[in-house]
Amino acid sequence: MGNFSFLRKPPMPVGLEIGTNTFRAVQIKPTSTLPIITAYGSIRVPHGAVEEGEIVDIETVANVLSRLWRQAGFVGKKVILGVANQKVVARLIELPYMEKSELQGAIQYQAQDYIPIPIEEAILDFQIVGEFVNESEERMLEVLLVAAQKDMISSNVAALEGAYLRPEFIDVSSFAIARCLTEPPSVVSEEGEEAVALVNIASGTTNIVITEKGVPRFTRVTGIGGNNFTIAISEMLGIPFDEADELKIEAGLSIFEEKEKEKGKEEKTKRLSENIPVAQAALEAQADKFVAEVRRSFDYYLTQRAGVTGIQRVILSGGGAKLKNLPQYMENGLQVSVEFGKPLKKFQIGPKVSKEVLEEDELSMTICLGLALRGLEK
Repeated sequence: MGNFSFLRKPPMPVGLEIGTNTFRAVQIKPTSTLPIITAYGSIRVPHGAVEEGEIVDIETVANVLSRLWRQAGFVGKKVILGVANQKVVARLIELPYMEKSELQGAIQYQAQDYIPIPIEEAILDFQIVGEFVNESEERMLEVLLVAAQKDMISSNVAALEGAYLRPEFIDVSSFAIARCLTEPPSVVSEEGEEAVALVNIASGTTNIVITEKGVPRFTRVTGIGGNNFTIAISEMLGIPFDEADELKIEAGLSIFEEKEKEKGKEEKTKRLSENIPVAQAALEAQADKFVAEVRRSFDYYLTQRAGVTGIQRVILSGGGAKLKNLPQYMENGLQVSVEFGKPLKKFQIGPKVSKEVLEEDELSMTICLGLALRGLEK
């Protein structure tokens, strides 16, 4: 994307995701085949420093980023940063055909008609995603317009600078997800897939991206993330967040009969097991809200795309997607095939990186991997 880019591309890009609970960063090295992952790190962030994808405490975030850089051993200080929150909006718009040099001015002039952010408070970016001829035989452009509030971008840049890091690019996390999980348009057949939804569930937000033939045509960030499932258990049972999070992992959604619990567990685990039916009821209620939110996004997209009859499949990623039985639950609610993404398939694993750690964190790495790939684009 255009105006979110700064300076020159780094030779070994580091993709950085500033999440609500965890920061993740990965460094890759280009090769003649698949890029190599040379370094990876993740670190927990104190509660309240980031809320629903927005930085609240710049100093704390900067300190955590400094520790992450030291621990992971990244080379260099340049990063590709992803943003994903309610202060970023993307709209697919149609404009009369014009050269790209003219399009910049047209977007600046007409953007206010399409975005809820005052134009003087927004940073704008756009990408041409297609061309067509309308009923009046006029040549038209399909343009994905992106707007981000300046104050939100400034907070991110200030946090990076506080950690002595420099933003090489600032990208929309939704595009990083698509870059990581889909094939480029050049390798998608003409018949292609009608529409594929990418749903990345992080701790504080969920990114919903709908692509056609590998090209993003709809993006939305919702405030429902993995933390909401934990909070539902915490409030129903009156237990601390960390204990509820542990119980969430153990319980999962109750779609299938659970196997008999192993004997000889610690007393705390036994107590958690006794609360599983209540936890599953809380998770099911939250999952119903989540599926309804995803379905509303699908319905809105389909009303805007008259030629598309449905979503062919859903690809899940993000740490929140690990909730036990969630793919089956979503399949039942959405009546569409749901599968896990494979973010690592586009990469080789370097000798200094733990393969076991990467495989354990694979779903959670989708955004930072997609951001690192941005640094390799011309």
